[in-house]
Amino acid sequence: MGVLSKTIILSIAAPSTVVIAQAEVTLKPDRPFLWVQPGQTAVLECCYTNKGKLESFKWIRYFREGNHTIGPANVNLTDLVTQDVDSKTSCGVLNFLTVQPEHSGMYQCWLKDSKRFTHGTYLHVYKPVEKIIDLSEGTKNKILMAEGVLLLFCVLLPSAILLYQSKRHNNLEMKKVKMQEENIYEVNIKTSHTLSESQTYHDKFMRNTRPVFKKGTRIGMDMLCD
Repeated sequence: MGVLSKTIILSIAAPSTVVIAQAEVTLKPDRPFLWVQPGQTAVLECCYTNKGKLESFKWIRYFREGNHTIGPANVNLTDLVTQDVDSKTSCGVLNFLTVQPEHSGMYQCWLKDSKRFTHGTYLHVYKPVEKIIDLSEGTKNKILMAEGVLLLFCVLLPSAILLYQSKRHNNLEMKKVKMQEENIYEVNIKTSHTLSESQTYHDKFMRNTRPVFKKGTRIGMDMLCD
């Protein structure tokens, strides 16, 4: 019974010890992305806090191969890919002396003591776009100046056309008003002349008429001809 009780106590105490160890480890934020060109150097870090204690770890990565994702796979350490430990900050460091396109992938640290993965950093190795046309600075300045002149011309031309159309419309309106005034003036002159002729004819008519009296008849008016 004594042996059995010790076994039960150990089996119960062991998981609690693991839980306490996991609770003591706090993962620090990792750098989410790192973009580098082939041939450059790259440094990845996985940092944590464990009350000043250092944990043993190893680097793993996930990477694409065709249409499939492979991982977790152990990172092969070579002369160009080395692993260090920063005891001051409790960080695992992975150094790439010369990055190659095949190094692209998601890198994480596996903390062996606490049995946890760090957040990880995605390393992307890209090839820069090559210049199709290599232009000198003087040529670039000339192109920029030509673009500025063209832009200014595109802004001023519509404004000039609009101003010309507005001025032309105003001139047409002024001519139209002037013609209407001239027509009104001519109508007034003709009307005045007609009235004058009517008045002259009436006066002449009144001068050439007189009353004629006849016996046994009513008073009438007899027209006398010139």
